[in-house]
Amino acid sequence: MLSLGNVLAEGTPNIDEAAGNTGATQSTTPPIVVSTWKMGLAANQAAWEILGNGGYALDAVEVGVRVPEGDPKGNSVGYGGLPDRDGRVTLDACIMDERYNCGSVMCIEQIMHPISVARLVMEKTPHIVLVGEGAQRFALANGFKKENLLTPESEKAWKEWLKTAQYKPIINIENQGYGYLYNKETDPMPGGVDNHDTIGMLAIDSQARMSGACTTSGLAFKMQGRVGDSPIIGAGLYVDPEVGAATATGVGEEVIRMVGAHLIVELMRQGHQPEQACKLAIERLIKRNPVHAKDIQVGFLALNKAGQAGAYALQPGFTYAVKSGQEEKLYTAKSIY
Repeated sequence: MLSLGNVLAEGTPNIDEAAGNTGATQSTTPPIVVSTWKMGLAANQAAWEILGNGGYALDAVEVGVRVPEGDPKGNSVGYGGLPDRDGRVTLDACIMDERYNCGSVMCIEQIMHPISVARLVMEKTPHIVLVGEGAQRFALANGFKKENLLTPESEKAWKEWLKTAQYKPIINIENQGYGYLYNKETDPMPGGVDNHDTIGMLAIDSQARMSGACTTSGLAFKMQGRVGDSPIIGAGLYVDPEVGAATATGVGEEVIRMVGAHLIVELMRQGHQPEQACKLAIERLIKRNPVHAKDIQVGFLALNKAGQAGAYALQPGFTYAVKSGQEEKLYTAKSIY
């Protein structure tokens, strides 16, 4: 196994361009996993333990995103995630396989690995989405345990925020700086490189099966009950075995408005390469709301069925990790601004 790389490269990775197929047969496309942000390096490595041994892409993406979900040092996914305005850590996640099966949980509390609950929703219920208390009850009935996900560090940050926060539903107040996190010198853009909220992962296995997963603790200090794009199939994640898959990160409200992940998959269906499809989606976002777009971050990541990956973002700083049998790197996506 390769050790975690420290290489930061510009542009799009040079992935094998051989076309795969959608059936469970030996693929001409080598296994590959891609995910958002630097935390994707460790997540990809866990996923590769499965992909590199001929395992199932769905298992790989679940195991992969469980890494940041269980990391108390991260403040944007799972354990250690920054809470909502009431000091409650609420989690969202979704998962999708190569047969259009999908599962999602929204606003679930006290459960360490919402991605695994989402998979059980997909596999054990006739539904796609479970929310809140119902999602928690389902998790507990399936062997999960209640755990306190609010770390002392995140609780301290929340209490600091409360000192100056205006507790009323001001649009996008969640993105106007988090005090202890926010540094105008190193992170000048709200929703920027140190103010993201999601890990999205896409993978192809040795049998050409494609799957994706997306999980988050949401925007810090959000209104109780707020859900972004991450657990919404078609917005934060979409997988189509005929074409490819896409995932999103950043301010979820803007991604939902344009059903971002599905849009990118359809652009790839029209013949656009992953990076170009992501760029076209970003341009559409700007066209719909040019003023607001300058003050937020949204990034898209796509993987086509040939194993080609690409990404694009509104603002500089969006990174994505790639792991295959040939490389393990962190790339910086191109951006509009």
